[in-house]
Amino acid sequence: RLTAFDIAADGGLSNRRVWADLGDGAPDGICLDAENAIWYGDVPNKRCVRVREGGEVLQTIDLDRGCFACALGGADKRTLFLVATEWSGTTSMAGGARTGQVLVVEAPAPGVGWP
Repeated sequence: RLTAFDIAADGGLSNRRVWADLGDGAPDGICLDAENAIWYGDVPNKRCVRVREGGEVLQTIDLDRGCFACALGGADKRTLFLVATEWSGTTSMAGGARTGQVLVVEAPAPGVGWP
């Protein structure tokens, strides 16, 4: 699930709440777009998913490997960068082939802020 907070003027957090229940989704790296949707990398399900508050899935990008992180960038901030690698679980993290990739997809809405 994704959690949201209110942010006070002094930077303090309050009013913790569930922003989106993701079911079997396992969010890792996330980024926000200009339509207030969140993209999240999902390692075990080998995908990157765009959701809105409440949990409605807006778009899914299926991959052949786990997606660890995502960021919106490029000149118009509409390029979605995905960091992905083959994944066999935490027990096989050391050693093995290095299969990491940065993949690029055009996004429906631009990013906001700085990654």
